[in-house]
Amino acid sequence: MADGDHRSTSDQPILQLKGLRKSFGDLEVLKGVSLDVHEGEVIAIVGVSGSGKSTLLRCVNLLEVPTGGEMIFDGKSVPLRQASGGLFTSGRGLSALRAEIGMVFQQFNLWPHKTVLENVIESPITVKGVPRKEATAQAEDLLDSIGLLEKRNEHPARLSGGQQQRVAIVRALAMRPKLMLFDEATSALDPELVGEVLSLMARLAREGMTMMVVTHEIQFARQVSNRTVFIDQGLIEEEGPSQEILSNPKSERTRRFLDRVLHTEIIE
Repeated sequence: MADGDHRSTSDQPILQLKGLRKSFGDLEVLKGVSLDVHEGEVIAIVGVSGSGKSTLLRCVNLLEVPTGGEMIFDGKSVPLRQASGGLFTSGRGLSALRAEIGMVFQQFNLWPHKTVLENVIESPITVKGVPRKEATAQAEDLLDSIGLLEKRNEHPARLSGGQQQRVAIVRALAMRPKLMLFDEATSALDPELVGEVLSLMARLAREGMTMMVVTHEIQFARQVSNRTVFIDQGLIEEEGPSQEILSNPKSERTRRFLDRVLHTEIIE
């Protein structure tokens, strides 16, 4: 990894997935995924559309409740039971878990009726009980760090797509999460705006943020991530150091996927 080789990771995984499964009716999307994520590590998750990449992230954040397997976060087992009404129940509490696992989606999901500043301070105040003055000061520091402090009183509609996605990232960071999940964070952006979001993500990686990144940006994965995981048909087909996997994959399925993606990038 070019940008992140100097960063050390801890021996104890901050996240452990053991045989994670997820079905939607008769369709089994995840068929037993086991993966350890260490503190300070950046993991790129790649694969064809429909392979289960986004479902995996949504299960980690419990936007989707796994139908089987085990998840251990920060040393504690996360109950994956479903009540009769289909709601997640846990001693840790769903809100408490999500407060520690930030997520950035393909779409920006900013509240259109709130200003940039209001978007960033809402969760720290309502979920963590941070005083408004403290939350505002932290939000302004974060916005200043990405060059958007002067936009704090604007509404999202007045920002470019790249600016909106950077605000969405900052909104997640305002909760001071232990793990950040990125689900194709640049796929909804115009090509000329992709770079500013990838630059912010690369900076977070250099600063030691633990990240799981579903991405089709192979060069970004090669340069920024410690490990790459290739998911195929709901299973991990191959995983290992990013430079190794993305330059010389052992699996024929991984090789075919990378050939298609890289060929498409060349054409574009």
